[in-house]
Parts: sequence; structure tokens; C-alpha cells
Amino acid sequence: MLEAQDKSHGGEYTFGSQSPASSDLQMLEVRPRVFLGGAAAVAEPDHLKEAGIMAVLTVDSEEPDFKAGAGVEGLLSLFVPVLDRPETDLLSHLDRCVAFISQARAEGRAVLVHCHAGVSRSVAVMTAFMMKTDQLTFEKAYENLKTIKPEAKMNEGFEWQLKLYQAMGCEVDTSSTIYKRYRLQKVTEKYPELQSLPQELFAVDPSAISQGLKDGILYKCRKCRRSLFRSSSILDHNEGSGPIAFTHKRMTPSLMLTTGSQAQCTSYFIEPVQWMESTLLGVMDGQLLCPKCNAKLGSFNWYGEQCSCGRWITPAFQIHKNRVDEMKMLPVLGSQTRKI
Repeated sequence: MLEAQDKSHGGEYTFGSQSPASSDLQMLEVRPRVFLGGAAAVAEPDHLKEAGIMAVLTVDSEEPDFKAGAGVEGLLSLFVPVLDRPETDLLSHLDRCVAFISQARAEGRAVLVHCHAGVSRSVAVMTAFMMKTDQLTFEKAYENLKTIKPEAKMNEGFEWQLKLYQAMGCEVDTSSTIYKRYRLQKVTEKYPELQSLPQELFAVDPSAISQGLKDGILYKCRKCRRSLFRSSSILDHNEGSGPIAFTHKRMTPSLMLTTGSQAQCTSYFIEPVQWMESTLLGVMDGQLLCPKCNAKLGSFNWYGEQCSCGRWITPAFQIHKNRVDEMKMLPVLGSQTRKI
């Protein structure tokens, strides 16, 4: 028999005669018609029906086997394969998870979000849902959830990813600098083991497309004029502390900036572009050469490099500004003019 404790937020449902202390046998109503639980909550489909659950989101390493039974008819389900490890990419799945929960509620369905133990993966997804729907910061949403489920504790990797999710406005924007840096860092974590680099890691080679650049800036090799990358590929960073950051290198006075002057970046740090692929695979660092004239453009290092402003960038794909020219596209005429 299903026992229900009626609460507006935080209602607790315990299956059978199990003790309330058995948290994996409980479903907590975190928001109206949105429940949080562990793997045991889906072990018996008829229990789902008793609780009114008509949609199940599984964030786990194994997909639940819903056998034919009283609680399965008309049940919507989504399985998101995720390991409970800090290095696991959960961020890329958040939009799909939040959309599934929101759609289920819009259709009048009660939805259960669960992982194995109900304390990390499902908690992270539920926190993201609260951030999005209630317009809460990560800290506020997580704190709110812990008042309902005190044992909730997502791993530190998921915490970092949810902070990035907040910085992107609670929407995974794959074109944003935030996401591109995140994606590069994820590849870097497992780079030595990779046999090939994922194609989505690379920006399109601007010289390989027939249509011209519509609006923005195209960067070309100063020596041979070969198109190299677009302004959308530049990964901006906050300026570092200038000369102070280089004290370990014992810079001579002639190389140091004068007091009060602002540190300036002498390089662009960009996302990898398709023409770099053969250069990057299998080595941790090296030079970046123009694919046409072989002129030296800069360097790369998967472990990171220090910008001239003092900021450490990881991983780093660095193009020196004095090796390229900016070509700005005029949106009306569609012609290019060189920026001096």
C-alpha cells in the first residue's frame, strides 16, 4: 500500500511497509507533480501508478526495464546515460531533461526524476529544472532542494556545470564562449586516450565554404591571405594581472609594462578550426602553421598557455595578432575591407 504525506512541496511517498529512512524507496514531491527518487522507485511499475506517475526521467548508467504491468500503460520515459563522476558531461543533456519534465507537467502528467541513489545525478537535473522554471540561481535552487531532501549531494563536477548553465541563462548555448571552453576542457580531460577528435570540436574552415561571410570579421594569414578563422571562433577571456603574473620568469624591467598601464593581449585564443585537425591529434603541444604558406601563426597546448596579459588559458590555441589581418564584411554591400 502506498502511504502519502501531503505537503505542498516536499511530500514524501514511501512504498509498502518500508521505513521512511530507506530513502531509495521514497519519492519526494519537490514541485507540484514533479518527484525525485532513486532506482527502487521504478522497480515496481504499479507503485508508479499508485502515486500518479505517468512520466519517468532516468539519469543513470542503466536503463530501467519496465515490464508489462499495471503502471506501464501510457507511461512516458526518457533515459539519459550518465555516470555519477565529476568528469561526466551532464551539461549537454540539461536542456533535454528540463524540456521533458516541463512537457510532462504541461500535459498534466506527474513526472519522476530518478538516478540510482537519488542523491547526485537526479538532484543535479532537478536543480537545473528549478533554476530554469523558478528563475533561481544555482545556490538558491540547490539550497531549496536540500531543505526538502537533506541528503542531496551532487558531485563537484555537476556543481561546476550547473554554474555554467546559470551563466548561459539556463539554456545550453553551444555557440557561446562558455560552452565552447567547457567542451574543450572535457576533451582535454581524456585527450591522451583519444584515437580521434570529435568533429563537433572544430569550427568550419572559412576557406572551405562557398558562401561569403555575412557579417563580422574574417581573419586571414598576413603572408598569403588564406582565410583562417572567424570572429565567432575567438574565445574571449578576462585580462590577467599583467607583469605580476610573470614574476616567476624574472622579467627584465625593459619587458615589463610601466606602472598604471593596462595589460594587453597580443594573441587571439580561439577554438580549433578544421584545418588544424591533423596538427593537433596525437601530440600535446606544438606550432600552428598556415595550411597554405606554412608561415608560423602561433602555437597550441592542451595543458594550457599563458597569455601576454597574464591569464592562463586551458587548453590554448593561440594565434599571434601580428600574424593575421582582419577583414570586415560590410553587411549591405557584401564586400570586404581591410582593417588597418
